[in-house]
Amino acid sequence: MSEPATVGGSLIDEIVRDGARRMLAAALEAEVAAYIAAHADQVDAQGRRLVVRNGHARSRQVLTSAGAVEVSTPRVNDKRVDETGERRRFASAILPAWCRKSPKISEVLPLLYLHGLSSQDFVPALEQFLGTGSGLSATTITRLTVQWQDEARAFSGRDLSTADYVYVWADGVHLNVRLEQEKLCLLVIVGVRACGRKELVALAEGYRESAGSWADLLRDCARRGMRAPVLAVGDGALGFWNALREVFPASREQRCWFHKIGNVLAALPKSAHPGAKKALAEIWNAEDRDHARRAVAGFKLAYAAKFGKAVAKVVDDLDELLAFYDFPAEHWVHLRTTNPIESTFATVRHRTKVTKGPGSKAAGLAMAFKLIEAAQHRWRAVNAPHLVALVRAGARFERGQLVERPTAEPITTTAAAA
Repeated sequence: MSEPATVGGSLIDEIVRDGARRMLAAALEAEVAAYIAAHADQVDAQGRRLVVRNGHARSRQVLTSAGAVEVSTPRVNDKRVDETGERRRFASAILPAWCRKSPKISEVLPLLYLHGLSSQDFVPALEQFLGTGSGLSATTITRLTVQWQDEARAFSGRDLSTADYVYVWADGVHLNVRLEQEKLCLLVIVGVRACGRKELVALAEGYRESAGSWADLLRDCARRGMRAPVLAVGDGALGFWNALREVFPASREQRCWFHKIGNVLAALPKSAHPGAKKALAEIWNAEDRDHARRAVAGFKLAYAAKFGKAVAKVVDDLDELLAFYDFPAEHWVHLRTTNPIESTFATVRHRTKVTKGPGSKAAGLAMAFKLIEAAQHRWRAVNAPHLVALVRAGARFERGQLVERPTAEPITTTAAAA
């Protein structure tokens, strides 16, 4: 026996959509009731209320993650006037008058683009999941793309003088959006403000290994008022480091352990990977710098004779690999890798399917911007966020702990005798 179904999807989809419609309607009614009740004491000269209900607006469809939901919003007749003589208007915070799709749907579109769907594919693809393409015509998609490009340009030109980024992560992300013969490479910088909150700092098209591309981006950030970060985290292969030394020479450097482990394992036979991973974990997960250096010595002793190149990848960058130990222990987990960037692009950076038609660099950049913009709302602040401001202030940390004052110099035997 076939499953019962309705037009546009299965019965369960229709039940979910009906439930969403009822819940949304109830929320809108409650919102209006609360607004009217809050102004119930405001009356005119005849004692009649100035804020009353006024029926319902014409029904419209709102595209949600549950599908298209038909809504008829309650209306309010607000007869009050403001100090300029203009009529006051009720504006729903739940469903603004301009809203035709939930923010979650808008977040999906950049992800679909970066996964390889052309904008022409969006409507039929979403119809399979949402039961309708209402509100997502090709014209709508084009308009959204243009809007997002404008938003990306505005973001790239904003003032940075009031945003103090104490830590930054940098990475170059290759996306298989076909742009004639080239893939799109995004130069991404994510930072931690003095309050501990993570946010996107800069996003631009460029070449991952090019110091010139990174220098252009960093110089632009400096021109717009960005301060030198205390610590920058990134892959050792980036052209970012030469650019950082030129533009922000006072910033310290931390190499990403995620990338470093991959580079080391690439120089070892697969049979040696399990042991090497464990040995490397003894370094980056050590309780302090001294223990980490002892673990490095053990790694060198175990692998240098046969796999000198693999060991050199660690030893040659050792100071930059262990820089995080000079910062609060609570921050170590954040400073060892470029995870905020890696995790944001994890679903799209390694895919092999290429977009069907030639893409636009501006559109690809805008889609990536919207993807990160949506993701950063879910980013958690760093652990112990109150310590970030102390790092900026120049506080010194030893073994991950705040040092209130310098440790007294030990008294030598010669000094004691004197």
